[in-house]
Order: sequence, then C-alpha cells, then structure tokens
Amino acid sequence: MKLTPDSLEAHLAQKVLPAYLISGDEPLLAAEAADAVRARARAVGFTEREVHFVERAADWEGVRASAGALSLFGSRRVLEVRLSSGRPGAAAGAVLVTLLERADPDTVLLILAPRLDRDAQSAKWVQAVEQHGAWVPVWPVEAGKFIPWLRARSRRLGLSLDAQALELLAARTEGNLLAAHQELEKLQLLGSGTGAAGALEALADSARFDVFRLSEAALAGDPGRSLRVLAGLRAEGTEPTLVLWALTKALRDLAGALKRPGGGRGWQRPSAALDAAVRRAGRLSLRALIVRAARADRMIKGRLRGDPWDEMALLAADLCARPAVSAPRSMFK
Repeated sequence: MKLTPDSLEAHLAQKVLPAYLISGDEPLLAAEAADAVRARARAVGFTEREVHFVERAADWEGVRASAGALSLFGSRRVLEVRLSSGRPGAAAGAVLVTLLERADPDTVLLILAPRLDRDAQSAKWVQAVEQHGAWVPVWPVEAGKFIPWLRARSRRLGLSLDAQALELLAARTEGNLLAAHQELEKLQLLGSGTGAAGALEALADSARFDVFRLSEAALAGDPGRSLRVLAGLRAEGTEPTLVLWALTKALRDLAGALKRPGGGRGWQRPSAALDAAVRRAGRLSLRALIVRAARADRMIKGRLRGDPWDEMALLAADLCARPAVSAPRSMFK
C-alpha cells in the first residue's frame, strides 16, 4: 500500500498496519507522519517504543535481536528503525524483508528514511513494505502550492489569514515548511489579527521602524524619510526579506492603481501616499523598479554579489523618483 501524508490520517483512523515506511527530505511533514503513526499505535495498545539508529552494518544485529526478543513487560510495541541512507545495502535489506514477512502481531515496524531515488524504490525491502504495510513518501511542497499549503496549515491552527498575510509568510520563509509552521504557531500564540498588518507586527516584533512606514514613505515620494526608516530597520535587525517584500508590495499596489484608477490600496494604507505615487508615475519606470527589486532579491539569496540593503536603498530612492544610480542595462536584456 502507498499513502500520502494527507491520506495517512484517514487511513490510521480505520486500521494500523504491521509496518510503515516514511521517506523524504521534508523534515516537518516526515516528522508529522511519524508522529501520527506513533500516536495511533499507542492509542490501540502498542504502548512501548524502541528506537534504533542504523548507520553501519553492525547496527542491524541489534535490530534483529530486538525484533526476536519478547517485550520486557509483555506489551505491544513500536519498533522504530531510522536509516541514515535510502540505500541500506543488500544485507540490511534482507533483515528488513525478514522482519516484514514475520509480521509479529505485537510489533509495529516504523522505518524512517531519507528520500528514496528510483533505484531504491524498487528494492525488495521497499516492495515488502508495500506488500505487508504502507509506504508514505514525503515530497517537498512545490513553489506554486506553498501559499495554499500555508492557508490550509493556518486553518488547522485556528488562524484565518488574508492573502497578503499569507504572501508575507511565503516571502519570509521561502518554502521552508518547518520555519513557516513555526511562524504560524507564533501568530497563534500571540493571537495576531488575520491581516498582513497583524501578521507583520507579530513577525517583525513590532519594530519601531516598521516596513509599512518604509513603503508609505517611498510611495509618498519622501526620500529622506524612506532612507531613515530603512536605516532603522537595518539597525534593529529586521530581515531583509521582509523589507524587500514591503517595497515590492508597494510596487504592485502602484501598478494596480495605475491599471484601476482609485483601486489598488492594499494594507489599508493611507490613500495620500498611493495617490502621490500615481501623480508622479510619469517620472517612474516600473520596469526599472522591478529590475532593481530582482537584483536585491538575488543579493539576499546569495546569487548576486552586493549588499541587498544598499540595493533596497536605491530601490526606495527610485520609487521616490529621486534615482541615485541607474539600473544596469544588462538586466533589461
């Protein structure tokens, strides 16, 4: 049997199989799947748990001996085997096949492994897991599905975040599910509001120089205030990803307002700042601003040499229609 992390819970509500293999390189989802198996097994009477970390051939003797020994208190148990590689080798595979075919009614075998490549998936021990139990491969969440994943995860935690708050979380965590879950738990603990403003206040720890003030100053066309707020954000240790998110969101708001006059006012920002940006739109090049933002993003991620804070200062100045340095022509090609 083959399951997904999403279908595992419904499956466990119906029955507990003799064996489960959970494989993958996504720590949060793999850990949650393993926790679900342990919790359900414990609920139906498998109250003991033995854990074996297998890193070398000699470790398998301990696994074999433990599987063949009776429980100290005659209790049913979860025998957990953690593999350091998705290719444990022929001898190790033979041990696993033996354990799986034995199907001890007093033992649930839980195997945790890294991602299995195509060859590893066809190994006899993996096939034995599918025959006698269930294999739960865990795959990373694709970039296009990250925000829907955040939305579903926030609902599970009793949060109702709006689209802008979810976008902020996605920018902050960049596909790291564990980090994203921790941020959502922080919002739950702090009882934050549902919008981007409430989420940002919690995530940025209510910084005195907050990123909303930066984007508002840049849209209003005030370069002095923009650079002062930017310097304050940097001094207070604000993550550059959050700062860039705010500036690029301001660009999208401006682009939306230009396409839909009177609209595009995100974050409940005072209309005066956005109106000021619309009035000087003739002196702005949205294309050049996007190029500047893309350069800052690449610098933050280490894909382009340079200081992202300097690049964001130039972006803020450009947005104020007070450009200090022109964007490189090569970026337009």
